[in-house]
Amino acid sequence: MPSNVISSFTYEPERRRLVVTFVTGRIYEYDAVPADVAANFRASFSKGVYFNSHIRDQYACREIVAQRKPTPNRT
Repeated sequence: MPSNVISSFTYEPERRRLVVTFVTGRIYEYDAVPADVAANFRASFSKGVYFNSHIRDQYACREIVAQRKPTPNRT
């Protein structure tokens, strides 16, 4: 799945949730994505073009921010 924009993605059909990891390292989850949209995304020749045309701005999304481990206080 080579792409200049998208590093990887997963789809959870039971939750209709698409999680997209971009080459920048940012991760977004998209809610209520139909299974056929996810399947077409997977099958598309250009992931970035399909994403911009059929997913971006079409579904509610939020950025997933990795939680940092607390740094111990040194006194």
